[in-house]
This record gives sequence, C-alpha cells and structure tokens, in this order.
Amino acid sequence: MSRIQLLVAAVNQDTDELPKKMNIQSDAVIVNQCDRDKDYEKMVAGKDGSENTILVLDRNERGVGASRNLGLDNADHEFLQFIDEDIVLDDGYTKLVEKEFDEHPEADMITFNVKAAPGRETYYNTDFGQVTWKNYGRYAAYAIIARTEAVKKSGVKFSTLFGGGAKYSNGEDSLFLHDCLKKGIRIYRTNVDIGHEVSERPSTWFNGYNEKFFFDRGVLYHFLYGAMAGLMSLRFVIVKRKVMCRDIPMWECYRLMKKGIRQGVLEDEGL
Repeated sequence: MSRIQLLVAAVNQDTDELPKKMNIQSDAVIVNQCDRDKDYEKMVAGKDGSENTILVLDRNERGVGASRNLGLDNADHEFLQFIDEDIVLDDGYTKLVEKEFDEHPEADMITFNVKAAPGRETYYNTDFGQVTWKNYGRYAAYAIIARTEAVKKSGVKFSTLFGGGAKYSNGEDSLFLHDCLKKGIRIYRTNVDIGHEVSERPSTWFNGYNEKFFFDRGVLYHFLYGAMAGLMSLRFVIVKRKVMCRDIPMWECYRLMKKGIRQGVLEDEGL
C-alpha cells in the first residue's frame, strides 16, 4: 500500500480515464460531483508499474469544499494530498513527497510546487521554509500534502461557503490554512516540483473583477481577519487598484467589500 493517498476533487469526470490523465501513481479517493450517488472501488495500474486502489465516490452535489471534506473523511493513509482533476502529476512524485516528509519530521503539512497554467500563475516556492500568518494566503489547495493524523486530530475542514460550485468565490484554500495555523498545525513550503496544471479548463469561479468578486472577497475577509477585515479590505483595494479597479472605481470596490464583510457576519451567525 502506498504511503500517500490522493484526495481528488472532480466534476463530471470519466473516473476510468481520470487516473491515467492525472498520472496517478498512488492510492486515491476520487470525489466526482455528478448526477448520481454511488460508491465503488477499483484497482488501477500506474505508469510506473504500481497497482493503486482507487475509491470513487460519485455525489449529486456541488461545491469543492464538500468534495475535499468527503475525501478527508475517507483518508486512511499516512499522507493525504489534496488535488484537482486538472493537475497532471510528475513521474516519481510519491518518492519525492515521502523523502521530503522523512527529512522534515517537524512538518505536519507541506505545500509543494505545482506549475500553474499560463495566465493562472500563483506563488512559486524557491526554498524550504515555514508558512506563517504573514504568507499563508498564497498557497493553493492542490499543492497541499499533509500527515493525515495531524489534520484529522485538528478537526479542521474546508469551508463549504467558498470555491468553485459554492455560494461565494475562491478562498477556501486560504481559509483552510488559516484554520490549520489556529489549531497549531506546523506548515512548511518546499521548492520540490510534483506536477503541473493543464490549461484547457476555464475557471470555475473567476468572471472578472466585477461586483461579485469584491463582495465575495469581503465575505472571505470577515472569516480571515475578523475585526481587522475593514482595514485589510482598504489595504487590498489600494494595493490592487491599478489591476483590479479599472472597471469599478476604487472606493466603490471598497464599499462592496464592506458590504461583503457585513454578509460574512450574518453567515457566521447562521442568519
């Protein structure tokens, strides 16, 4: 049995073809959001000659947070790896991941490098170091690998309010890491590459810097920053104004974020 278990968030995928497309070389749980509810298990041969157990959970629901949480509930290997359907893994990634964790027993969780598709570039790690309150917001969920015991012991789950298919736009990955830090999970980054993102799939949440973008960002900032959400929103629009506030005036962007913060308070209170 492989030490790593992939937790794949997918939507309307052919689960017979997906392990090949992603170059899966370890055991995996595929949560496939579609029009049915069905659980089944199969053995799939990896390109490296491995025989991998794939648990498929078809679910008639939407929201990436729900998929990640269901995958987490079914994780039972030493390491879990959050990943998306549009990631292609490098040959030999399992050995690279295991080596990195074995060499760093202080790490409960490590964010690896997954090269983003052109035009969707995110932060790229250039060294090994600790992830703190100053920099946790730059890492995508599909780059996160963790010791399963540490995550399950913490009780941290993904928010179902944010991300593709959810009520509000992206941010579920930042909120997850935020909650992990609160629970004392020791998070590190590494410059080890493990895969790349394919470019064919359009974003499931981004439709430009429109009113919904800023409103949803305000909701997220309530959960990330609490009483500091307003100040952090002001900082955000000032720093990003030349790129994000071209179609909507900066102060209107700020007003939309403040409105989102108030909605976040209501969500937090269950209203």
